[in-house]
Amino acid sequence: QVQLVESGGGLVQPGGSLSLSCAASGSIFSMYTMGWYRQAPGKQRELVTSITSTYGTNYADSVKGRFTISRDNTKKTVYLQMNSLKPEDTAVYYCNARSPGSLYNDYWGQGTQVTVSS
Repeated sequence: QVQLVESGGGLVQPGGSLSLSCAASGSIFSMYTMGWYRQAPGKQRELVTSITSTYGTNYADSVKGRFTISRDNTKKTVYLQMNSLKPEDTAVYYCNARSPGSLYNDYWGQGTQVTVSS
């Protein structure tokens, strides 16, 4: 089992920056692919970015060049640095942990609200 706790959401003006953190506990963090998803009102949850156990990263086209994912296995924490934020980035952001292998398990945090508005 993996427990995930996000922090760092809030209100920011367009063009501003925000950093999210997700602290994990309960399992072998270093082996998991970690990801950030978001869900805006009336929309489906979408993958924003992910980072594998070997530090490979993947980004949605909408955030490339603006968002950066990183992980610290010693702290069992994954981070999301968000720069040049736009109103369309407004959403609840969820941390995800996916176990390795074809029969993977997905674990989710409770979500943190990010609002980009002037």
